[in-house]
Amino acid sequence: MATQRYGIVPGDESEIHDEPHVEGRRVTVRVIQTRVEERGDDPERVADQLDLDVASVYAALAYYHSNLEEMRAVKRRHEETVEAAKRRSDVTPHDG
Repeated sequence: MATQRYGIVPGDESEIHDEPHVEGRRVTVRVIQTRVEERGDDPERVADQLDLDVASVYAALAYYHSNLEEMRAVKRRHEETVEAAKRRSDVTPHDG
């Protein structure tokens, strides 16, 4: 029986917004952590919804908690990007 590898690609090696993600997938550690720990979703349900092995969900959570400074920086970058997008999309009336 083959051994399954549940790797996490670190942010500095990631091509997905410089965020850590599940190897071979476009699912970020932040998405998994948010669903399980902030929303309270069951890890097995998250795995089913994202078409992952449950071990990958737990690997992402372990990575998150083992790399809190990196994950805080990822969250800050994400929040800054969202705010910048909101500012760019604000429509002001044109006086014309």
